[in-house]
Amino acid sequence: MIATVRNRVAIDLYVMIRPRGGDFCYSDDEFAAMKRDIAIAKQLRADGVALGILDQDGAVDTTRCRELLEYVRPLKATFHRAFDMSRNLEPSLEDIIALGFDRILTSGGEQKVQDAIPLIRRLRELAANRIALMIGSGIRSGNVRELISQTGVREVHASARRVEPSLMRYRNEKVHMGTLPEREYQRAVVDEEEVRNLARAISAPFQ
Repeated sequence: MIATVRNRVAIDLYVMIRPRGGDFCYSDDEFAAMKRDIAIAKQLRADGVALGILDQDGAVDTTRCRELLEYVRPLKATFHRAFDMSRNLEPSLEDIIALGFDRILTSGGEQKVQDAIPLIRRLRELAANRIALMIGSGIRSGNVRELISQTGVREVHASARRVEPSLMRYRNEKVHMGTLPEREYQRAVVDEEEVRNLARAISAPFQ
């Protein structure tokens, strides 16, 4: 998939380094897999990666993150929303800055960005241009300008996806491969028009 995308797009390509869903406290085998995934991302000409590791007490695992960053360079590195799952965002921010990450992706520790606007503003002030902040979760073309204005953060992350029905004509309704049967014959795709609307909303001059 990485190779396919790299051959299709000229914009920067960042690869998620996450060996599984769930929490961000990883076993030794999972940590080793993350190193191999980084090597593959570099081999396939990714421009950067997104990763994050926490310890059992919810702090940034600085030892393991530092080791992974050594594998990442000279690529760029974003600390993803494992940040939002950490125990205390302000010390986590300082740890991530000290490690040398280039960016943090965050919803301010809430499910949606709009629920954490004061805290995101606070994080931006504390970051003081030492690291880029990118807001993500609940970002749409209809609210992105307001969220940028309210938080002061100029980088955003959005899935911009829509659900389409499967192309399958034959359907075995007795068996499903996921946890929710209704999703078996659905597929999530990028909504091109929403991406265009997001780009227009962000690029228009702010007052």
